[in-house]
Amino acid sequence: MRKTAETVPDSEMRRLLGLLPRALQPFASLARFDRPIGWWLLYWPCLWGLFLADGAGEWPLIGWFLAGAVAMRGAGCVYNDIVDRDLDRQVARTRARPLASGAVSVKAAWVWLVLLALVGLVVLLQLSRTAQLVALASLALVAAYPFMKRITWWPQLWLGLVFGWGALVGWFAVAPFSTAILLLYGGAICWIVGYDTVYAIQDIEDDALIGVRSTARRFGDRVQLGVALFYAVAILFWAAAFWSIRPQAVVLLPLVPMAMHLAWQTLSIDRSDASKALILFRSNRFAGFLMALACLVVGATA
Repeated sequence: MRKTAETVPDSEMRRLLGLLPRALQPFASLARFDRPIGWWLLYWPCLWGLFLADGAGEWPLIGWFLAGAVAMRGAGCVYNDIVDRDLDRQVARTRARPLASGAVSVKAAWVWLVLLALVGLVVLLQLSRTAQLVALASLALVAAYPFMKRITWWPQLWLGLVFGWGALVGWFAVAPFSTAILLLYGGAICWIVGYDTVYAIQDIEDDALIGVRSTARRFGDRVQLGVALFYAVAILFWAAAFWSIRPQAVVLLPLVPMAMHLAWQTLSIDRSDASKALILFRSNRFAGFLMALACLVVGATA
């Protein structure tokens, strides 16, 4: 008997998933539609770049970025699971994923990937030429990401390059180059390394058994310190980005709520508590919102 998407342990929307026809449930799970935290984390940096460039009034772009985040996060998850299906079978948290469990065939997964990518293409066509080129430049990073955990202790850094890329796209959709966007992107990378290290705490034991590397394993007992350092550097990058736009002390005030939230996350880390790690990871949906507000304020008053 085939497993369904409802068997995946970290699903946030099991009831909603259950409303879909049974044949479609594994495909929705494969694209992580039942775990919206991923597309939120991809979406927020897009808005950061757009808002900091004073593009908050670009309502069509705000909607298109959301559609693109959902579709491309889904496509990325499908691709990641195609590459990782053998590893996923060996990890308790991931062995029920549709490809690992056999609920979806590899051929069907590739077809689903193409369909999601076509949605991403529609979104791409709504952007300026510069933003289109910037978005396309991320594809090499996306393609390489699933292999990073096999060759480096820093796959979270690579994920930062990928998931933070939306900040560049959002900025260049409405504005020319500025040092501010590089600083914003640098901060996004550090933030992502931090929260994905927290996420990886869940799999430390299984990853050690199968030889998968992560910053959570690399930091070991000092994982709390490692996350704290990356979050602190993220705040410094963002402060520099804001300062480059408006060099006044008051411009740093919008960052205070984000800094407080990240401090709370860091102080709450417990390397031995996987369930708390998942809660802290998911709290970055709110952290992204706080940073979006900060960019909105600074961008509108620059």
